[in-house]
Amino acid sequence: MSDSRRADHNGPLLLLRFLREALIVVVGAALIAFILKVLVAQAFFIPSASMTPQLLVSDRVLVSKISYRLHEPRRGDIVVFDCPGAECGEVEDEGDVGGVAGVVRSFGEGVGVIQPSTQEFIKRVVALPGETVESRDGQVYVNGKRLIEPYLPPSTVTANLAPTTVPEGELFVMGDNRGNSSDSRVFGPVRRASVVGRAVLKVWPPGRASFL
Repeated sequence: MSDSRRADHNGPLLLLRFLREALIVVVGAALIAFILKVLVAQAFFIPSASMTPQLLVSDRVLVSKISYRLHEPRRGDIVVFDCPGAECGEVEDEGDVGGVAGVVRSFGEGVGVIQPSTQEFIKRVVALPGETVESRDGQVYVNGKRLIEPYLPPSTVTANLAPTTVPEGELFVMGDNRGNSSDSRVFGPVRRASVVGRAVLKVWPPGRASFL
């Protein structure tokens, strides 16, 4: 067989081999992303202005899913949690998407390219189980002591809040943008079990990347 005929014969085989290897790489990457998303960490889009100025709309953060396997949530942590029932509204659940579309979505969500289909909130832990939180004269108090909040702009004013004791197994959360945040002042403390993880790193945009 001449070299030209051999090349013509091998062309489709080489293309098929390339496509097969590319498919293996894509599927493998999707599988790794899915495993990391479920067990270790997940990228999360910032959907609202409730955490400004530290986190802006469309910023992306990395959420650790193993932090709270090592220790309990701490005051000041920024946490991602499942949408409280009363705040979710009528949201179509796209979590059952299967086949290739499901793999693509899982990969996209895992690396932060696609916004997760289920509603999740991101807020800061202000009070822990058993503590009493209140706000007066623009300041937050926990167990009667003024809460020092260095992450807030100096001009921040928190609207008055009657004393509220956080039940066991729950957390009291607030957005840093106190004048524009739907948080525990609206829907009450959130269940510890609903916490997806702790936001540990702002990864996008690159110019503002930082630890949280």
